Amino acid sequence: MPSIDLDNTTVLVTGASRGIGAAIARTLHEAGAAVILHYSQGIVEVNQIADELGPERVHLIQADLALPGAGQTLWQQALDWQGSLDAVVNNAAIMPTAPISSAWEQWSTAWQTTIQVNLIAVADLCRAAIAHWQTQGGGTLVNLASRAAFRGDGPEFMAYAASKGGVIGLTRSIAKGFAQDGVRAYAIAPGFVRTDRIEQVMAERGADYVTRDIPMGAPAEPQDIANLVAFLVAGLAPHATGATFDINGASYFH
Repeated sequence: MPSIDLDNTTVLVTGASRGIGAAIARTLHEAGAAVILHYSQGIVEVNQIADELGPERVHLIQADLALPGAGQTLWQQALDWQGSLDAVVNNAAIMPTAPISSAWEQWSTAWQTTIQVNLIAVADLCRAAIAHWQTQGGGTLVNLASRAAFRGDGPEFMAYAASKGGVIGLTRSIAKGFAQDGVRAYAIAPGFVRTDRIEQVMAERGADYVTRDIPMGAPAEPQDIANLVAFLVAGLAPHATGATFDINGASYFH
């Protein structure tokens, strides 16, 4: 099998300041890519990653994807850095609680903001990327969905599950609609991943709260997702376009 070589490849990674996004950025950079690290509020964390990677092939862009139109602006700023982009990894997402018993204002805000960040901003970035790649011979989209898109989630996280279901439909539609333009679109649907947030949940509620429905007995490591992203961005499985890759420790039906 060819090795993963991303030399002369420029990739935008959203939500790159921590967790899965940080692992993806490190892995792509290690494989030779020039990496644009998007962040919203984690300026300390993203600067630490940039310092770790060094000044070569790294660029930082701040954008609040909860603001309408922010995805389009982010794309243009990313494009301006090198003049071209080869891939976009849509990783940034939020997960506010919105139980049906909450006040209307909380419910409505959670839904509007979740759909804006997790789906509309993703769609805006995909739209801009596709238009660019139609004149450049193609490119690669990797959109982070979730196990929740298929299993659903807790009743307080219906907005999150719905937004991730939308990401699946978006990704498949892009793959079908723009394959002839050389655009490849993939979805990755993780279950629980060992991020700081999940570590905190395990500390507060007990490890069994997370692991009880994972046959492998542990959450996935962020590196699992990062390795797959690098493989897809490297173009090593082009006919898998439109596919959803589950990384959930076989926790399908629990």
